[in-house]
Amino acid sequence: MGHYIEVEPHVKLYVEDIGSGPAVLFIHGWPLNHKMFEYQLTSLSRQGYRVLGLDLRGFGCSDAPATGYSYDRLADDVRAVIDHLQLEHVTLVGFSVGGAIATRYMARHGQHGVAKLALLGAAVPCFTQREGYQLGMTQEEMNEQIAAVQKDRPKMLEEFGDIFLSQGSGSRKVSKAFQNWLHQLGLAATPWGTIGVGESLRDEELFNDLSAITVPTTLFHGKLDKICPPEFAELQLEGIPGASLVTFEHSGHGMLFDEPEKFDAALLDFLKSTT
Repeated sequence: MGHYIEVEPHVKLYVEDIGSGPAVLFIHGWPLNHKMFEYQLTSLSRQGYRVLGLDLRGFGCSDAPATGYSYDRLADDVRAVIDHLQLEHVTLVGFSVGGAIATRYMARHGQHGVAKLALLGAAVPCFTQREGYQLGMTQEEMNEQIAAVQKDRPKMLEEFGDIFLSQGSGSRKVSKAFQNWLHQLGLAATPWGTIGVGESLRDEELFNDLSAITVPTTLFHGKLDKICPPEFAELQLEGIPGASLVTFEHSGHGMLFDEPEKFDAALLDFLKSTT
């Protein structure tokens, strides 16, 4: 079933909510929506979990205000959803910028309601390069992405999709129809939401948030990731006390699509773990 949850006056977010059991809340990446997790929502809900997929403001079926795309505001939206649905002992799963928002949530809201954290190809601790930090895109490259949203958004999404998956030896070869499906998920976003979160990816950093995470945390990262390079995961591993890392040797950014069987098994193992 779906919920429309008011997170601030006149702004409602859509949350897909299926199954029963321990709660797992997924936060999607840029510029997709909760449907990127449709395979996990289906399989986990059939294995005794309550699975929830959140559409961030500006994306999917959620409202799209003109403002409110900072990590702080997006983390506050997650808090509003968790409180409204009275979620406790939830496993929070964030992909790419969803991982950045989950990280900010953990620090800003004191890990409220969260028992475990999974970061998937997370844009953490910082998506773009700056003084003393030379990982990820340059801010100029991200500016070009943002400009392309206003010039030719379908083409920008197509080019972004070209580096999203590995499609190399050892990874699953997806069909053209599958690639088109991912493309359509990106087109379902509003351009102003896409730009707003893109600006947060460009400008914000999470170096000081990592040490606030004390719940069991597992990092899932593709070794061939061209969007959030694997060095991001190494810094997360250093910064989050007791974190563990699952590396996907044949995956790009979308490890859940490049190596789906390994990903699903590793995520289920993490959900079942007691520490």
